[in-house]
Amino acid sequence: MPISMTEQCDADKLTSIYDSDTYGLNAMRETLPSHCYKKIKEVMATGQSLDPEIADMVANGMKEWAIKKGATHYTHWFLPLNGLAAEKHDSFISIFPGDDRLLLEFSGMQLIKGEPDASSFPSGGIRSTWEARGYTVWDATSPAFIRREKNGATLCIPTAFCSWTGEALDQKTPLLRSMETVSNESLATLSSLFQENYKKVFPTLGIEQEFFLIDRQFYLSRPDLINSGRTLIGAKPPKGQEMEDHYFGTMNSRIISCIQEVEWSMWKLGMPLKTRHNEVAPGQYEVAPIFERANVASDHNMVLMEVLKATAIKHDLVCLLHEKPFAGVNGSGKHNNWSLATDSGVNLLEPGKTPSQNARFILFLSAIIRAVDIHADLLRASVAVPGNEHRLGANEAPPAIISIYLGSQLDEIIRSLINDEKSQDLTQSQGDNNMSLGVKGFPPLPRDSTDRNRTSPFAFTGNKFEFRAVGSSQAVAFPCIILNTVVAESLKFIREEINREMKQHSKNYAFNLVIKNVLKQHQRIIFNGDGYGQEWKDMAHERGLQNLRSTPEALANLNSEKNVKLFSDSGILSSVELNCRQMVLYEIYCKSITIEAKSLNEMITTLIIPACFKHQKNVAESLNSIMPFVQSQKSFPQPLAQISHLQDLVESVNHLSDANSKLLASIKHSKDVHDEKVLATYLSQTVIPIMNEVRKHSDHLESIMDDSYWPLPKYSEILFMR
Repeated sequence: MPISMTEQCDADKLTSIYDSDTYGLNAMRETLPSHCYKKIKEVMATGQSLDPEIADMVANGMKEWAIKKGATHYTHWFLPLNGLAAEKHDSFISIFPGDDRLLLEFSGMQLIKGEPDASSFPSGGIRSTWEARGYTVWDATSPAFIRREKNGATLCIPTAFCSWTGEALDQKTPLLRSMETVSNESLATLSSLFQENYKKVFPTLGIEQEFFLIDRQFYLSRPDLINSGRTLIGAKPPKGQEMEDHYFGTMNSRIISCIQEVEWSMWKLGMPLKTRHNEVAPGQYEVAPIFERANVASDHNMVLMEVLKATAIKHDLVCLLHEKPFAGVNGSGKHNNWSLATDSGVNLLEPGKTPSQNARFILFLSAIIRAVDIHADLLRASVAVPGNEHRLGANEAPPAIISIYLGSQLDEIIRSLINDEKSQDLTQSQGDNNMSLGVKGFPPLPRDSTDRNRTSPFAFTGNKFEFRAVGSSQAVAFPCIILNTVVAESLKFIREEINREMKQHSKNYAFNLVIKNVLKQHQRIIFNGDGYGQEWKDMAHERGLQNLRSTPEALANLNSEKNVKLFSDSGILSSVELNCRQMVLYEIYCKSITIEAKSLNEMITTLIIPACFKHQKNVAESLNSIMPFVQSQKSFPQPLAQISHLQDLVESVNHLSDANSKLLASIKHSKDVHDEKVLATYLSQTVIPIMNEVRKHSDHLESIMDDSYWPLPKYSEILFMR
């Protein structure tokens, strides 16, 4: 079918604007001297440090480019531990000494290093609040970009953020450290065992982002959405997602107009958004990009969340990124498709067509299986955010039990290796002690030979692993840090074990022995069935796998002796930095649940109970108005419906009021608990159950009250009206 003129214009426009607001290689080639361009290109490709001698040239080129794009200010854009992006804007303006001339300046030092006030960012006790100094350092491997607003533009420079004493106060610093570590361990493994030499191995991410879009007027009428990002009360509507008519359905014109504007914005920023569609729940949607290097993908996803929220408002909508904004319908996740790729583009999780490629694939797969089994507690902790408590294991998302899904074909091969079946012999000798390292009878695996098991938190999907347990509101950096770290440690362990066995046995035998032992010891983590059923919970318990349902339970393991040693030995996080992250996550959890509890208490007190009283009065007055007539007529039927309804109202309001009083008392008691760990457990085990009780009575009242008296927009309006 021929392309229309309009389609051709759109295609040309997309080609011309893609990456146009990013100071990437194209912009650098046009603004930098050739020798400077070659050096910065090498820095971006390998992650090496930037030569200070070319910093001024890069800064000047970046400034001139940004000014032409309309930028008057620049900011060191960084990711503190609160899970959000942070920025401090400075203008390019300067005054020449002794003159009134206005200059526009931006030096190499200003590019590489900044000094924002760090006093109000969470630090987990690393420093006192009066120690305000913090530093930002440019991440040259993640391109600077332009962010546009109605009245101007700002040059955003992705940076790392650390305290004045040198500890990492952000997500980017340990992410870059973990990327370097997993690269080094991968390179060492490839070189020593397979004679494959590369310059770099990069973790890659493809991040599927789910979210809700609702009408802004409904949002502004719901204090719970404004304060906490989710509805704390709300009865189930007559229709939810039962008809399964929203998933992959035709997109509403208002919605697609909003998402299209998001796409154009992200394409300009060099983020290759490829997919958009309706998700399962009404009002829920998903967009997904092509794979990128982990640190760039992390930055792009943070920008995407900001653009989604800002663009939605332009269309009189609100974007909800909470993992579970509405009860009774599916919540939102952020599926992290993770893999390892060499600098030449080889995907190390791609099943091979040659024996050597298959052996390489089996080794990396075995390392991941071992890593996930030993460090399942860390992977669970990495997704331990308040919103995920409502989502994980709720028949829409993976359970809190961490397991690996491989698919039937790959699982059969793994079982054959464990059981030492000759038809699936792992290695083949080729004379001069070079290894063929194939799996005899191992057929070439097509990329889509495995199902995308929705019930698995960590599923192999052809040439990558999909970490489905990550929450939709999360910064992806921390789960990626954990994954990079544990896989690096496992690669090192397997390589050293093979080298140790090679002192007594042939290379082939040592490889075969170590891989078989690793798979045998850690096969318990593999599960290919339905993760939602009670049968899996029972089986997981028998296997010794943890089922950490609450955030406090999951976070308790973060700084265990095993984990402190893991991060300290790898140099990715010191014990101080790891403890800091645990305390910040506890703090975020406590503040989030406290805000929810206070918001719920206030809504019930000031909105719901007064509305119930008005309705009670109306029913009582209606009943009183006919009672004289009923009593005067011996054969007239009693108004049992009104009596029953009034009785239900009074009893339910009493229950609601009592539960709300308990909630208020629990909130007051929580103020006396000063240890964050103890407080988190108290909120989880005491306050949240009371909140659930309050909601139960409120939702019942919503379902029986006159609609005109209910003071809040209902689910049937919020989810379906566009």
